[in-house]
Amino acid sequence: MLWNTLLLSLRAITRNVLRSFLTILGVVIGVAAVITMVTLGKGATRSVSDQISSMGSNLLMLRPGQRFGPGADVAPNFKLADVEAIRAQITAIDAVAPVASLSVTAVYQARNWSTMVTGSTNDHFRAGNWEIVSGRDFTETEERSGRAVCVIGESVRANLFGSQNPVGSDIRIKQFSCEVVGLLKAKGQSAMGSDQDDTVVMPLRTVQRRLTGSQDVSRLTVSVREGASIDAAKEQLVLLMRERRNIAENEEDNFRVMDTRQIAETLTGTTRILTMLLGAVAAVSLLVGGIGIMNIMLVSVTERTREIGIRLAIGALEREVLLQFLIEAVVLASLGGLIGLALAAGASMTIARMMGIPYLFDPLTNILSFLFSAAIGVIFGYFPARRAAQLDPIDALRHE
Repeated sequence: MLWNTLLLSLRAITRNVLRSFLTILGVVIGVAAVITMVTLGKGATRSVSDQISSMGSNLLMLRPGQRFGPGADVAPNFKLADVEAIRAQITAIDAVAPVASLSVTAVYQARNWSTMVTGSTNDHFRAGNWEIVSGRDFTETEERSGRAVCVIGESVRANLFGSQNPVGSDIRIKQFSCEVVGLLKAKGQSAMGSDQDDTVVMPLRTVQRRLTGSQDVSRLTVSVREGASIDAAKEQLVLLMRERRNIAENEEDNFRVMDTRQIAETLTGTTRILTMLLGAVAAVSLLVGGIGIMNIMLVSVTERTREIGIRLAIGALEREVLLQFLIEAVVLASLGGLIGLALAAGASMTIARMMGIPYLFDPLTNILSFLFSAAIGVIFGYFPARRAAQLDPIDALRHE
């Protein structure tokens, strides 16, 4: 009986292919939109996590002041003595990199490029998970004497040297020449949107003597040892810096400590919420598609009133008529769901490639979306099916 009912339903659907296609279009768009939004959201979340991980694992960043941007409070910068104190007194620390940075124009032959010069030590590469793909890092003598050597990022290499190996060449920074001794492996954009590869790293003393003219350090990057408690290290770091900066118990910190874990949790949490919101908005189109199915099924019942009357008159049961129209609605909705799955896969891969984020296929999302589309067929197809089953055979046969 069920097989015959299914065949009757398919025959009714294929009788008017164009109308059937237009009926399921809402479901197709709804399923495709939901899966695409969720898939892209998951890809964006993964991308943010990867970008933050590329900044360095177990990383703490110290900056003077408590606020960013306009109206930020003025606070004293850090000193090299602070770096030595952190190394000596906090055992959970793996690396401490003092950072002094400024924007400059680098020149090589006829090419020039505006970039960011970072003055630091070899701990900068260690803490930030930087890998040198060509050349070397700084020697102890170069760090101590402040020699004019530098390690450049991939973006600087591409804009100044093209495809050639920059190691051994000299670039001009303001009034002095700097020998390129190393090339960093490309990292791409950071989670904040800045280009991590647009950098020139020099020994800290070189930057202080030749560029900033100051012994101050604008930022400290601290890497915590694997297996050590980041929270405990952060607490010790805050207590030590309060002591060194002579901050009284009743006074607020004049510095801030940022944890890459907290940044990652905040950003990934934001992308998840946006994904849920976009998915919810896209799901509305599924409901619209369900209303479209109900509307067309009601029209179909009206058009086929005489056919229904004949079936009931020759002995068909009400449940058989109800099942026929309900199966029609479910088949339409399920077909729309399948087409939506295929459309979503193509759209997700294309858009993810354009946005530069990973494509993450989620079987659970796809299965749930398909089941929801089938459920839409049951929910919105029940009323028209019940109406068809409850027709009076005599009145139905009189219908023109």
